[in-house]
Amino acid sequence: MSQRVQGVVCRSKGAPVEITTVVVPDPGPGEAVVRVQACGVCHTDLHYREGGVNDEFPFLLGHEAAGMVESVGEGVTTVAPGDHVILNWRAVCGDCRACRRGRHQYCFDTHNAEQRMTLEDGTELSPALGIGAFAEKTLVAAGQCTKVDPQASPAAAGLLGCGVMAGIGAAINTGGVGIGDSVAVIGCGGVGSAAVAGARLAGAGRIIAVDLEDRKLEWARGFGATHTVNASFTDPVETIRDLTGGFGADVVIDAVGTPRTYEQAFYARDLAGTVVLVGVPTPEMRLDLPLLDVFGRGGALKSSWYGDCLPSRDFPVLIDLYLQGRLDLDGFVTEEIGLGEVEEAFARMERGDVLRSVVVL
Repeated sequence: MSQRVQGVVCRSKGAPVEITTVVVPDPGPGEAVVRVQACGVCHTDLHYREGGVNDEFPFLLGHEAAGMVESVGEGVTTVAPGDHVILNWRAVCGDCRACRRGRHQYCFDTHNAEQRMTLEDGTELSPALGIGAFAEKTLVAAGQCTKVDPQASPAAAGLLGCGVMAGIGAAINTGGVGIGDSVAVIGCGGVGSAAVAGARLAGAGRIIAVDLEDRKLEWARGFGATHTVNASFTDPVETIRDLTGGFGADVVIDAVGTPRTYEQAFYARDLAGTVVLVGVPTPEMRLDLPLLDVFGRGGALKSSWYGDCLPSRDFPVLIDLYLQGRLDLDGFVTEEIGLGEVEEAFARMERGDVLRSVVVL
């Protein structure tokens, strides 16, 4: 029997979000209903509200979540009712060209629930990133549930569902940061600070955080940055070079995603170094670099999708590190809020007042 719960919905482009009743069907084959315990307010949710992802309104927002499996559909064996899980938007298919080559982290046909949640009048909702977790309960594909240790705080654990995993993975999975490497991170909001934390976990010797705001640089220092650069007053490229013996960093991570910051990342890396783009550009942005410089500097220019993570592999390991005190996920939780405070949380996020607001249910 379907259930009626409260959820945060955006009905049209740019419209303020509202709390309304959401109808959640019983799970069908390969699906699970999850009782949401916490869900972070991510910039991607704001992109959905502003029509920056697609125009499939109305949206059920929220995707950076942790909760408990309530029920599962036919054929589900990977999770069971009572399991504590982090939700993910990379439920791998196992059969696409990437999966067949053993590169599941690049799966090109990830699964979502086949059924749709709806409004009471039957209007189908589009769940953000196939999750829709600003709700008391949500329906997802079972593969979107990754079982983790129940001792982990849901408010902290859920952040691995998107932004924190994207940043940590950009450093470890995409950038391949190794012991003793020099790393620079441009942009130190939630994703950039997570990249700093990832570089620290990987054993980087020098971690240089770059931002325009001292507050964000202090956040980055708390996650392991050894040096900070306020690019409002200092040329970040020259400063990064000065801090790395005149050569540039081994890995430079652009967590902003603009032509300007990407160019800075490109020229702030050492010869044969790696640039990682994890900040999300907008459709109109274009990049202009001398092709000879691209050739002459060598190395690698990489984009990082979801930190190139494999949730079944990465989430449990990172939760274990959190419980051991080696990864400060709690440090990303600036505030805990209720479902009715999402719109205000968007405003605080845009002003840069928070690393993460987390809806706790």
